[in-house]
Amino acid sequence: MSHTTEWTARVHLFEEDRSTTARVDLDTGTTRLTERGTARCNPVDTDVPEIGDELAAARALEKLAGRLKGIAYQDMKAAGNDRAPGTEAEDGWPDMGR
Repeated sequence: MSHTTEWTARVHLFEEDRSTTARVDLDTGTTRLTERGTARCNPVDTDVPEIGDELAAARALEKLAGRLKGIAYQDMKAAGNDRAPGTEAEDGWPDMGR
């Protein structure tokens, strides 16, 4: 079975007073998810906005990835796979130690 779809992700960055907040919005066509991440510049460090952008966006994307993984595990269970998720194999499916 072949399957092609397109998801849209937008990253919004807001900086104020040496602090950056990222908001990531993901639209799968059937579901919309939003996560946030923040980064704060240490007072003794030079303020480099690009670094704050990168860290805040990465943290928001990590949270989003965790939510997506949780949703996938719930969907697996609903589809009849009652095995608890284990570590991930190279192909991305849970590796149950086989």
